[in-house]
Parts: sequence; structure tokens; C-alpha cells
Amino acid sequence: MCCKAEAEYFSKDFEWEELKAEVEANPSLRYHLLPCEPSSLSSSIHSTEAEADIEAWKRFHIRHFSGKFFKERRYLLKEFPELVSCGQNSKVLEVGCGNGSTALPILRGNKDVIVYACDCSNESLERAKDIIGATSVFSFNHRFRTFCCDPSTNGFPKWLACNPCRDNFLQKQSSALPDVKEDSGTHVTDSYLSEEWDCCIRGVDFVTLIFTLSAIQPEKMARSIEECFAVLKPGGMVLFRDHGLYDMTMLRFEPDKRVGFREYMRLDGTRSYFFCLDTVRDLFLGAGFTELELDYCCVKSVNRQKGKSMRRVWVHGKFQKPALSS
Repeated sequence: MCCKAEAEYFSKDFEWEELKAEVEANPSLRYHLLPCEPSSLSSSIHSTEAEADIEAWKRFHIRHFSGKFFKERRYLLKEFPELVSCGQNSKVLEVGCGNGSTALPILRGNKDVIVYACDCSNESLERAKDIIGATSVFSFNHRFRTFCCDPSTNGFPKWLACNPCRDNFLQKQSSALPDVKEDSGTHVTDSYLSEEWDCCIRGVDFVTLIFTLSAIQPEKMARSIEECFAVLKPGGMVLFRDHGLYDMTMLRFEPDKRVGFREYMRLDGTRSYFFCLDTVRDLFLGAGFTELELDYCCVKSVNRQKGKSMRRVWVHGKFQKPALSS
């Protein structure tokens, strides 16, 4: 039963191109395809962008701290088997960890991996630590390390990959990475992190971006990807999963909830962007990554209570930072 439920996440129950043609031929859904004119709502969001986003997600995680909402994303270990097979002391950076639903299955699935988890909300980080600390007879505390950070605004702290490490990498690469500003590292909430190493942790092996990029404003996405590139070790990978274009949840948004092209605002103030493959590809290749995998995951989900079939669309991707040139 469990295996069947997990396997559904890897199914391609319908063709995305067929869904696209159906949506674009439906007059009642045409507003999703039109350019989005700036509105008073959109202007107010951009004027207080960082504070509004952080507060909205803080309220979201407080409201959904416990109960049925929390679900371990165990399917990710099948989507991304690298997280299970990676070697001892491999380092994973989980960006936008929320309540820990991504970090927990990684910790369960690989007893040797170390997970660094960041979020823009200290409240979310505390809840993630509480959930993970209470889930097993095995202690994950020594392998789960949190810090507060918004990479789209301030960048990652220096102890992840300090300036000398970045400079050394850039000098050995044939192509230059676009300038990425460094912050002072003041976002670290666990002080031992910056003191445990003489210089830094020398980068991470994997970055997981699981339903994180869609939650920030499109103009900040490139900065976030560049930051991920900078803290990865040469040969390291970004494991990506997020909302796909024409997903059921996108088509349910009313016209007044549009705050940008393919970008919507929920009633609770949290935002959601819906990606096409070209947008994802341009973001990652533009930051210097090599594309390994990129595709739509199209799943039919049945609501048994209402007897309705729902077509879900996600984007699955793997991107690699080039290894050091010889």
C-alpha cells in the first residue's frame, strides 16, 4: 500500500502537452495566459517584499505546525537516489526547510548524511527541530543543523563556502560566475556552526530546492540559484522539485489573485509561481549549472470523498556544478 502510494509520484499519468492544449483552448482559463498588468496589490507586495513574505510563511507554518498537514516527502528518496547512496559525511543544504518534511526523510534514509537546513523564519526552524527531534529513537540532532537565512536577499553565510574557497573555484573555471554579493554571516542562529571549522565547511555536496523557488518573487530567483551554485562543491548537485505550469492548483486561482505572470497570491499572503521547463532551464544554465534531468511529473490524483480526478503537475530537475577543470 505504501509502495503504491509512493510510486504514484513517479507516474506520468497524462501528457503535459495535451493538458496545455486543453487549457489554452478553454476561454474560461484564458486569463492565466495573459500578461499581468501591475496592480495595487502587486505594488504593495513589492514595496515590503521581504517582510511580507517572511511574515506570511511564518504564519503559515505556525498554523500548520501539527496534524495531518505535515507529511514526510519520502518519495524524494526515489526521485533523488543520490541522497541515499552518497558517501559518509556528505553535506546536504535544504533551502526553505519549513517544518522539516524534506529534511526528515533524508536523515532517515541515510545515516551518514549531514543536513544543513535554512529558512527565513526562526519560528519555522524551531518547529522543524522539534518535529525531527521527536520522531525516532535514533537522535538526528548531531546531523541536523539549522540557520536562519534568505538567500534571495542576503545570500548564504560565509561559513558555508567562504570567499577564498569561492575565489579558488572561480580562478580554475574557464567561465566566470556572475557577481554574487556576500553577507556577513550574521544570519547564523547556531553559533557553533561558524566556530566548528577554522575557515568554513568547504561547501556542500547537494542543495535541495523542494517547493521553495516558487515561493519567492521571480526577480529574486536568479540570485537564489547563483547562491546555490556558489556554496556547492565542484561536481555538486541541485535537486529541484516545484510547481509546474497548468497544475490544478494554478487553474483554481481567480483572476484577482494574479500578482504577476504565472505568479499568484493566496489568501494567507503566501505566493506561488508555476514553472515551465524553459524558465527552470534558463535560471540554472544562466548560473553556470549543467542540466542532468528536467521534465514534468504529471500525476492524476483522485479525491475519493468528492469523486473528482485532479491533474497535478510538478517540475523535476537535477543540475550539476561543473567539476574543477584540470
